[in-house]
Amino acid sequence: MSIDLTIEEVRHPLPDFTLSSAIEKIRKAENAWNTKQPALVASAYSLNSQWRNRDQFINGRSEIITLLTKKWQREKHYKLVKELWSMSEDRIAVRFAYEWQDNIGQWFRSYGNENWLFNEKGLMTQRHASINDLAITSNERKFLWDGDTRPEDYPSLSELGL
Repeated sequence: MSIDLTIEEVRHPLPDFTLSSAIEKIRKAENAWNTKQPALVASAYSLNSQWRNRDQFINGRSEIITLLTKKWQREKHYKLVKELWSMSEDRIAVRFAYEWQDNIGQWFRSYGNENWLFNEKGLMTQRHASINDLAITSNERKFLWDGDTRPEDYPSLSELGL
């Protein structure tokens, strides 16, 4: 799949968000991130999107792609679950957890919160992410589905006690 990263295509659902459309937007973001395809993920952000990711400040799609490429080279077997925390007309706050394995075989669960701001095209213009990593054993893993997409009936973070 070829993505023209110089174009800002409309991404539904659009603001003003309702509870239902915010949940849909979150699930679409989760599904995209779980593909581990940096260009696909970056296409959901405005051309001049600004991120704070942990201690890094990122500006624009090319920097997003660079960050995500390095991330998924380091974080093997990545699986992510996002959940609505709060929303308003053009903002969504989520909490999330993802599991991954490093290059020496140690498993981690990373927990965090994101605050998102969207433009009228439904593209994210700002992403502020706070993330903490916790080393876990293989037996403590909870995200065990096959493939890249979490099944619709797979438990949420709340249902998993996270």
